[in-house]
Amino acid sequence: MALSSLRAALSPRRLLEWWHQGSTWLLGPLLIGLLGVGLAVGAEYATKLNRWANGQFFATPLFLMPAGFALLAWLGTRYVPGSQGSGIPQTIAAIDARGQRAGGFDRLLSLRIAFGKVLLTLGGLVVGASIGREGPTVQVGASIMHAFHGRRPFKGDGSRRILILAGGAAGIAAAFNTPLAGIMFAIEELSKKHVFNANSSTLVTVIGSGLISLAMLGNYTYFGTSGASLQWHYGVLPILVCGVIGGLAGGLFSRLLIAATIRMPARVAAFNRDRPYLFAAVCGLGVALLGFGTDGLVFGTGYEPTRLTLEHGSLLPWYFGAAKLSATLLSSMSGIAGGIFAPSLAAGAGFGDNVALLLPTLAPHSAIILLVMAAYLSGVTRAPLTSFIIMMEMTNSHQMLLPLMTAAVVASACSKAVSPPHLYHTLAARFAYSDNPQLSEVKP
Repeated sequence: MALSSLRAALSPRRLLEWWHQGSTWLLGPLLIGLLGVGLAVGAEYATKLNRWANGQFFATPLFLMPAGFALLAWLGTRYVPGSQGSGIPQTIAAIDARGQRAGGFDRLLSLRIAFGKVLLTLGGLVVGASIGREGPTVQVGASIMHAFHGRRPFKGDGSRRILILAGGAAGIAAAFNTPLAGIMFAIEELSKKHVFNANSSTLVTVIGSGLISLAMLGNYTYFGTSGASLQWHYGVLPILVCGVIGGLAGGLFSRLLIAATIRMPARVAAFNRDRPYLFAAVCGLGVALLGFGTDGLVFGTGYEPTRLTLEHGSLLPWYFGAAKLSATLLSSMSGIAGGIFAPSLAAGAGFGDNVALLLPTLAPHSAIILLVMAAYLSGVTRAPLTSFIIMMEMTNSHQMLLPLMTAAVVASACSKAVSPPHLYHTLAARFAYSDNPQLSEVKP
């Protein structure tokens, strides 16, 4: 009996299955980590290149951004259909697909999209779009793991879903060196309609991609280290104030983005449909004009002004939060590739700076900024657990755990009052299966 079991275990078919399984959970995280690191390093150089180009001539953005947005929109539609937007809605749509319908979503997750997404996101940062790299890294990670589907033992909806969930979670972990936020993102966002099983394969993928990022970039925190703290005996009021303001602002952005992508006025929607590249150019011109009003602060991810404000206090102009929100909205509705996490955190820092200046005795300046950043992100995504964990990990502010958690939960409730539909899942519904899906025409 034992001998027959051993023979079955060592049969060529079984050994091949073990090989496929082992190579998937080793090679997949390696590729995700490498592309995540490549995108992180490339984003820094792209931002520097944009700053250099804008410094050569004061009117450079007026020419560079409309042309750049139009070119990137054309490249995405022509050569990498399915790469538009952040990539998180595509990932959610692919996870929710079942049976034969799942095959229609291969154009949303593929190795071609993974590499094209990296290049298009970097191109967006070169021209100065207000975008981030976290959403794209989610789609990149999901695409890489999805490529292993169909081989033994990865067949069927269950295996496909596990692969995509693991890849998406690993993408967040690799993008910002936040492994806990990656797991929570998979639970809270990607598997909202399914029971999440935190099995060893998912954890291995997140840990593996995180280790690659750690080995190549070091143990860094995205926004540095914050020493902000808030005592509970006088912290309830500032937590509630920051949660409400951040949640309402984030809900407003979510509502505007949904309206700008799937509920446009008829004439605007017709213009976008008939002349999508001209529409993208107009969006690029709008971001350029906002850049003129903010001395270029709204360009790119918003990482540098946000980090400086967290470390040194009020450095942002009073209108930065609203300008960053507007620039991110225009960049997203243009149809080019790019995420909204980092720009949303930057906008949240701007609104937090406003609250701190208007209510200077409410709480320490840096504590208010952290709270509003977490609240704004929670208001945009309606993922409070992911929001406060990603803020805690990105700023090494573990002492702010309970205040951040409370502000994020309050913000999520306030956001729902402003924008009842869930942003990512509403955009994901645009990819709902049809007999003849025109995925290349959709620009989430």
